[in-house]
Amino acid sequence: MRFGIGIALGGAVGAIALACSGPATRGAPAPLLAAASLTVPDIARLPDDEAGRLVRRGRDLVAHTADRIGPGTARAYSGNGLDCQSCHIEAGTRAFALPLVAAYADYPQYRARSGRVETIADRVNGCMMRSLNGRPLPVDGPEMTAIVAYLRFLSSAGASSFGRGTGQIAELSRPADPQRGSGIYARVCAACHGVDGAGQKSDEGKGYAVPPLWGRDSFNDGAGMARLIQAANFIHAQMPPGGPGLAGEDAWDVAAYVEAHPRPHKADLDADYPDRRTKPVDAPYGPYPDGFDARQHRFGPFAPIRQGHDGKGM
Repeated sequence: MRFGIGIALGGAVGAIALACSGPATRGAPAPLLAAASLTVPDIARLPDDEAGRLVRRGRDLVAHTADRIGPGTARAYSGNGLDCQSCHIEAGTRAFALPLVAAYADYPQYRARSGRVETIADRVNGCMMRSLNGRPLPVDGPEMTAIVAYLRFLSSAGASSFGRGTGQIAELSRPADPQRGSGIYARVCAACHGVDGAGQKSDEGKGYAVPPLWGRDSFNDGAGMARLIQAANFIHAQMPPGGPGLAGEDAWDVAAYVEAHPRPHKADLDADYPDRRTKPVDAPYGPYPDGFDARQHRFGPFAPIRQGHDGKGM
């Protein structure tokens, strides 16, 4: 899932707005990161001309991806029922919810995952194929043109890069525990996301009112949100909506429970990170540049892996 610091249109993270409800556990609430505000250009002030309509079309695609280009539509590029804003909340304008504000200015950018310099269109298509489990948009097509116009607008004068990413909580000195996370999920998250993690379909349109966290309609295993560090920080910063948030330890274990479930597989993941030394320590798929097993790369602890690599490229 993310642009610059990271996007999950997926790649993704490409990642998911885990809209849990219910009481937090173990007392200590998450920081009020979500209450912080970004400086976002006012889309309402754009004129009703061709350029203004293009930006609004891009925002509409980010907010209503499944309805516009999802399965069953005339131009079905995304492969699941998620919207871009399932991870990039409020069409990419909420602080510490993988915001897209100022992301356009980061590109072109060298990306370790592909091992090459990528354009903003490359980055969008990475998310299309990972978080949205679909196929790439034509780079000169109307959808890509509109999305890029919206991203450019979000990097226009007055935009702030404050609140990028998902924040950063302290890592555990133990492996994250899916079994412990299952109890927290049942108490805090299942009322919205479902016991089966299938989310809640929208009453209108083809998407979800609450996104699925695993299964065939969720992000695939190549998405940014399939990585434990990204998911745990997102949960800690944003869930449950309205707070109080989950304590850090609980966020790690809930994330481990979510990541332990099956999801769509992205082909050719062994081609990611051609320089294996740049592979994130929490990449949930091999091959790895070390002797640590796949379970430790998925659930941690991550400090020994970093120490084993002398902190290089991790």
